[in-house]
Amino acid sequence: MVTAWGPRWLRMLSRWRRGVRVAPQSRALGALVRGVTRVDNRDDFLGKRPHRRHPGVLRLPCVRPPPALADAAQLLLLKNAVPGMEKQVQTLTNYLWSRHVPVEAEELQRRAAGLERLFLETPDLSQTEEKLRGAVLHALRKTTYHWQELSYDEGLSLVYMAARLDGGFAAVSRAFHEIQTRVPEFQPRTLMDFGSGAGSVTWAAHSAWGQSLHEYMCVDKSAAMLDLAEKLLKGGSESGESYVPGVFFRQFLPVSPKVQFDVVVSAFSLSELPSKAERTETVQTLWRKTNRFLVLVENGTKAGHSLLMDARDLVLKGKEKSPLDPRPGFVFAPCPHELPCPQSTASRPLACSFSQGYHPIPFSWNKKLKEEKFSMVILARGSPEEADRWPRITQPVLKRPRHVHCHLCCSDGHMQHAVITARQHGRDLYRCARVSSWGDLLPVITPSEFPPSSAQDPPDS
Repeated sequence: MVTAWGPRWLRMLSRWRRGVRVAPQSRALGALVRGVTRVDNRDDFLGKRPHRRHPGVLRLPCVRPPPALADAAQLLLLKNAVPGMEKQVQTLTNYLWSRHVPVEAEELQRRAAGLERLFLETPDLSQTEEKLRGAVLHALRKTTYHWQELSYDEGLSLVYMAARLDGGFAAVSRAFHEIQTRVPEFQPRTLMDFGSGAGSVTWAAHSAWGQSLHEYMCVDKSAAMLDLAEKLLKGGSESGESYVPGVFFRQFLPVSPKVQFDVVVSAFSLSELPSKAERTETVQTLWRKTNRFLVLVENGTKAGHSLLMDARDLVLKGKEKSPLDPRPGFVFAPCPHELPCPQSTASRPLACSFSQGYHPIPFSWNKKLKEEKFSMVILARGSPEEADRWPRITQPVLKRPRHVHCHLCCSDGHMQHAVITARQHGRDLYRCARVSSWGDLLPVITPSEFPPSSAQDPPDS
């Protein structure tokens, strides 16, 4: 038996030794990812934590709106019976999700001039100037997105609450969770919510920082929306004590440029503004009023992502125009850089979006768990060196036998497709990648001299 097992034992021992040389001997050692990344071990990034809790994990478990909010919303719908509420909720949800950015007046004029030239090229003796103008207008109506401003009266405000209150709470909670996890010492005292609607931001902020926040400024031009948000805070009634103390309501932004808030939020509100000029003015005002973090959230569509990228670029390019607060701005999340978004500049542009699961408010039509797909940008005052510049995972992680596919947005402004294995890239990085999810940070350094990966996506099956 000794003679028979001897050579086999030696071969097994040889394989074991080769495997030991591949995997890092200590968490203080790094392993190269060929042409893509290397482990960030400057600070012993794991410490005593297990891989499933590495510092880049930012996932938020399925959130549930506070019971007080759910009870108040249900009570308000019982008091104010709206016929066909479920159908109206679905109609409004579909409309808001499919909404595009309004076409600017200059673009309309350019399109009209092009159509007029096209019609003039077609000889028609009966074509008068009036008929030509009518044909151009008819063609514009058929080919141009018709954006309409929504007027939230009491009835539509109730429909919006039933359709968007819980989903908005989930998206904003995920954005706040990012700040909480990465900057646990941050304890804001003041918050302003622009386009506050039914008040989901106030409830999410109270859940995150209720111990430190003492002032919530809710700004919405709809008086019906502000009234509804106040009723929700008071348990569904017009009187009584507010569930969240220190909440103030206004229809207009504070005038004084010296008034700043630790956290400023605009959730699903930039898409409600009718022109680029108005969006520009609003974003500049919100940034001037930001003392630490400006949180912008929109639908996870190309239109929503485009609005956020415009706002991001506006703040970054105009940081020298804030005489009252000279501190520069940088992107805290999700981008690990201040360069143009590689998702937007790709040959096939995609929306940089995230997904957050939540328990819906149990209306009669809400029975199952839901997912809120949204885009976000968190801008902060200070220096980019204050934030981790680890790559962001921008798509669901594909786990395969002995390897993991991660799509990363890296600090050099490029998208990387990393195929990570324990043998080639080290045990720590492989295990961290395997337990990471869409939206997490991968604790690695990406040298800028490496070109984007040309790896192809694997088949799903």
